[in-house]
Amino acid sequence: MIQRMERLFKNQIFPAATIALVCSISVSTAFAQKKKPARAPKSISNQETSELEKLRKQYIDTTKQYKASLEKLLPLYQNSLRKAEERRTKSKELFSQGLISKTELEQSEEAVTLAQAKVAEVQQQTINANTQIAQTLVEIEGEKQLARLGPVPRGGFVRTTSFIRYNGAAPWILAQAGKIEVWFQSKFGRPLPIAVFGQGAIHNQWRLDHHNAMDISLNPDGVEGQSLIDYLRANGIPFSAFRTAIPGVATGPHIHVGLPSHRY
Repeated sequence: MIQRMERLFKNQIFPAATIALVCSISVSTAFAQKKKPARAPKSISNQETSELEKLRKQYIDTTKQYKASLEKLLPLYQNSLRKAEERRTKSKELFSQGLISKTELEQSEEAVTLAQAKVAEVQQQTINANTQIAQTLVEIEGEKQLARLGPVPRGGFVRTTSFIRYNGAAPWILAQAGKIEVWFQSKFGRPLPIAVFGQGAIHNQWRLDHHNAMDISLNPDGVEGQSLIDYLRANGIPFSAFRTAIPGVATGPHIHVGLPSHRY
């Protein structure tokens, strides 16, 4: 029974990270296959949103199924661990009496170590599955929150519990980043902590157009973060400041300099 479950675990159930990759590829493929009628941009946007929601739901359902299989496998591994521990206890007694060799004792101890590793692996995979489900739900809610704001006009300023957005008062290009770096260096005596300049791997993964923006590793509620926000607003430079992670939008607290990145 346990061997059959192991084969299912290893060969038929995708780890959460693999499922995420499959979903990501599926999203990209689905979008690539859609032909765009010349006069129906809103319809296309609605279709893409609907397809993304469908894939996310499938991902959550698949991850829940994966988690259910882990929950069935865990007691089998725990039972194997209990038996291995009993055999080890018996082996210790026999070894103390000189009835088995040290090699046999070591084999019983290795069996316990292996059984413990299997239990720990299943428990970790269960935690990962819960995390993946939670992150997907947060991503959905985060994008809904952004969508509810609608387009922010030029010079508009929006503040929510999780982020701040300022759309700037003048045109912005990434080549202007140098003056921000010079200002920050002169004020704080250290280089501007640029995490990503232009398009980064995470933006490719999330299908975000980040070519004309840069991400600064500063908490917007910190002293340096607040000073940078004040400088950007005073100079009409657009930015989005994130106080927390929003899966699919922001990996953590940082300041995005430039207009908001749009999905492609």
